[in-house]
Amino acid sequence: MGTSRLALYNDALLLAGERALSSLSETVETRRVMDLIWNDGGVNACLEEGQWQFAMRSVQVDYDTAITPSFGYARAFSKPSDWILTSGLCADEYFRSPVTRYVDEAGYWYADVDTIYVRYVSNNASFGGNLGSWPQTFVEFAAAHFAAKFIWKSSNDDTKRKMFDNPDNPLHSIRGRALQKAKSKCAMSGPAQFFAQGNWTRSRMSGGNRRDGGGTANLIG
Repeated sequence: MGTSRLALYNDALLLAGERALSSLSETVETRRVMDLIWNDGGVNACLEEGQWQFAMRSVQVDYDTAITPSFGYARAFSKPSDWILTSGLCADEYFRSPVTRYVDEAGYWYADVDTIYVRYVSNNASFGGNLGSWPQTFVEFAAAHFAAKFIWKSSNDDTKRKMFDNPDNPLHSIRGRALQKAKSKCAMSGPAQFFAQGNWTRSRMSGGNRRDGGGTANLIG
C-alpha cells in the first residue's frame, strides 16, 4: 500500500512500455516528461476525480471579516489552500445539517451563516498529498493517469493514445478502467449511509437524548 514519486513514475513508465528510472535526478527525456506532468497538477487531477476517503479532511471555517459582499449572501468564506473537491458543507460540526443555500465562486463560499463546517478532498501532505497512504487501487489509477498523459505528450499515434485515455468511451481505456476500479474500492471502504431523519424523528431525539458522538476536538484538521 502507498507509493513514492519515483515509484509512481516507474509504474506509469512501465505501463507506457518505457524503461524504469533509477532516480528522480536521472537526466533522460522520460523523467523530464514525468516531471512536467507532476508539476502541471498531475496528483491534483487524480484527487479531483472522486470522493477519496483517504484524502478527506473536515474543518470549521468562520466567515472572512475582511470581505463584505455587495449583494446576495451576507458572508464569504475563504477556501482552504489544500482544497480540491467539496464533499459536504454543513451548519453543524456533526455534518447533519447541510447548508443548501450557498454559492461557490473564485476561491470562496458565500452563505448566510457565520460558520460553516466543510468536508473536502485535500491535497495536504497529511491527507491526499501523502503518497505513502494511498490505497493500492488509487496508486494504480494515478499510474494510469500519468501513463496516459505521458503517451499523449510523447506519441502521435491516436489509437495508442485512446488505448490509454479515451474521452469518448473512458471504460475502453487503461485510465478509465483504473479509475472505475479505484472508485468502486473507495465506495466499499466508506461508512454505511442512512436516510436523513425527518423533523418528527429529530424532535423525538432532542432534549437530553442526543447522539452527537463527540465534539469539535474529534474533527480531522
